Amino acid sequence: MCHISGVVIAAGQPVLEEEYMSDRIANAQLRSKVMTADEAAQFVNHGDKVGISGFTGAGYPKVLPTAIAERAKEAHAKGDEFMIDLFTGASTAPDCDGVLAEADAVRFRTPYQSDPIMRNKINDGTSFYADYHLSESGMYVQQGFFGRMNVAIVEAVRITEEGHLIPSSSIGNNVEYLDAAEKIIIEVNSWQSEELEGMADIWRNNPLPNRVAIPITEPGQRVGTPYIDIDVNKVVAVVETDLQDRNAPFKPLDEQSKQIAGHFLDFLEGEVAAGRLTYDGYRMQSGVGNVPNAVMSGLLDSKFENIQAYTEVIQDGMVDLIDAGKMTVASATAFSLSPEYAERMNNEASKYRESIILRPQQISNHPEVIRRLGLICTNGLIEADIYGNVNSTNVIGSRMMNGVGGSADFTRNGYISSFITPSDAKGGAISAIVPFVSHVDHTEQDVKVIITEYGYADLRGLAPRQRVEKIIALAHPDYRPLLEEYYDRALKAATERKTLQTPHDLATAFSFHQRFQETGTMKLS
Repeated sequence: MCHISGVVIAAGQPVLEEEYMSDRIANAQLRSKVMTADEAAQFVNHGDKVGISGFTGAGYPKVLPTAIAERAKEAHAKGDEFMIDLFTGASTAPDCDGVLAEADAVRFRTPYQSDPIMRNKINDGTSFYADYHLSESGMYVQQGFFGRMNVAIVEAVRITEEGHLIPSSSIGNNVEYLDAAEKIIIEVNSWQSEELEGMADIWRNNPLPNRVAIPITEPGQRVGTPYIDIDVNKVVAVVETDLQDRNAPFKPLDEQSKQIAGHFLDFLEGEVAAGRLTYDGYRMQSGVGNVPNAVMSGLLDSKFENIQAYTEVIQDGMVDLIDAGKMTVASATAFSLSPEYAERMNNEASKYRESIILRPQQISNHPEVIRRLGLICTNGLIEADIYGNVNSTNVIGSRMMNGVGGSADFTRNGYISSFITPSDAKGGAISAIVPFVSHVDHTEQDVKVIITEYGYADLRGLAPRQRVEKIIALAHPDYRPLLEEYYDRALKAATERKTLQTPHDLATAFSFHQRFQETGTMKLS
């Protein structure tokens, strides 16, 4: 049995208009498809490729994942196989990635995840994981790289009379999954504010070879529709929910985060002094997390006005900048808000949609637009080496953390690409600055600025050996002598070999990582 707006409906029994009519499902054909999550899950089978909504814990399906996980558990208990290939926009939540991973229901996962259970399943080999750039993942689906997409499961604020979907708090790869899937399941979520309607700007990037220029020349420019049009004949189920997004609070600003934010602002001031930036119209991108949020807090008291964001996610700091009149527009593909700010967004969505635009991630992260808009981009890292290569995905070289996400989309194509990080981690056991990164996500050619609590290193215009002193100065003082010792040794060996462009001593290049694996710290005992 299921309960909808006070009406009890037997499993499998059609919903009659005279018994029930949701004001969020205005299309008669799709209203007749309303059913329980357990019933809808029967349309998902072992081996299916399932594309779902969801990006940074926003706008993901809330009840279908649990229902699918229960199907998997029941099948496994009988000795039968049940695993799906799961495609998302980016990370989801424990009640999505987490429940599916816990049920061993995921054979293959892409493009980005952050759930601890899913992460463990990837690292122990239960689930295959492909770490793709977010801007490319939708194109891979369009071009059929993965084969047929069997099912799309997408959350919506409501369904219009024409059968169009009004997106909720994220868009991600929804368009590509809905277009490619053989079957569509829609979760209509009444927790999501109906006033989000009008915030989305849906513009399709045609499959090859029919690409055309994306007509965005300003961050606030709208070029598409506020809805996603779908083939209503592919819809096999509509499920109603009222469950909220996974909204995790940001940590209170600590002194270290404030110092990093201060150095970032010092860098921006230097760009103004050099005539490369003005206080009016600063265009930015920001990755997700407490330190990037601290940077935006710093901008509140800065001289910068008319700030414009063309980025992946809307965070608390951007909402504060909008409220303060400092940020005039923020274009992204999803929210990543604390519970307090998510409630504010729901209550005041009609106000914020004047300043906020949500786009498909194939547009929000597209290299063409990023390069055209001249963005100053800021992302986090796991480690950087003394020449400016950055690892943002794999701990000690082979343990996947979350994935590259969209950081490389913005790093490679931004006007100025910066990385911000505390200088150490794990209580000082890990240095964020190492002789040679154990995994390369962003090469020295793409990394322009690195910032820690000890300052910033502007790497533009510098050859590899000219960067070393600047980058080592960003390391925690406990690690600077070890880094200098390594460089001296590498320089001596390179001088003898006459290979001085990028000196390395390959025998000890990963000594920091080896020492951590052997002793639990990168420091010398």
